[in-house]
Amino acid sequence: MASVWKTKVLPGLNKFFDKDGKKAAAAEFLKSFNKEEIGKEIDDKKTEIEPKVVEVVESSPPEIKALLKDKKPASKIKKNAPAVTKFLEELAKIEFPGAKLVSDAVAKSGTTPLSPAIAFILEKVAPFVPKEEPKAEPEPAAAAPAAETTTETTSREVAVEEEKKEEAAPAEPAAAAAEAAPSTEVVEEKKEEAAAEAEAAAPAAEPEKK
Repeated sequence: MASVWKTKVLPGLNKFFDKDGKKAAAAEFLKSFNKEEIGKEIDDKKTEIEPKVVEVVESSPPEIKALLKDKKPASKIKKNAPAVTKFLEELAKIEFPGAKLVSDAVAKSGTTPLSPAIAFILEKVAPFVPKEEPKAEPEPAAAAPAAETTTETTSREVAVEEEKKEEAAPAEPAAAAAEAAPSTEVVEEKKEEAAAEAEAAAPAAEPEKK
């Protein structure tokens, strides 16, 4: 029963659903598509084709660049069929290994049935994509002048305070001297009073001796 299904029923269904033969042609192409051989050719010509591939990639639309970064591009090839077809044509022009074979097959069968072969080419192109350098964060240069200004202002304020202290310093001894002066006069007056009392007491004592 299984042999009848494979030899008669299945081929009949394939013909019914693939009246134009596109799927059958795609299946035959995928069988003959030698990934190992094409991969080796790409490695051998890497230095030669790299500048051309980079140029094609840089001029490609955003959806192609997104596919090249995607680790599983096969699921998104159908959605971006026109861009993928154009990209394969551009790769074929620069003689990227395997690109012309896949491009010609796509022209006959479309992108969907040939997704495995297309995904293989995209995966081989991906290493040629220039890596984006991380953007350097701007240094906080504006903060430095502000700090310097604050330091200068503080220094000026300290200098002014010191000048005020120096101007006020000479006045303090003068004030102290002024306060001390009255005390000296009082002492002198007391001395004079004591001397006068001593003179007055001396004549009073002489009559007693006589």
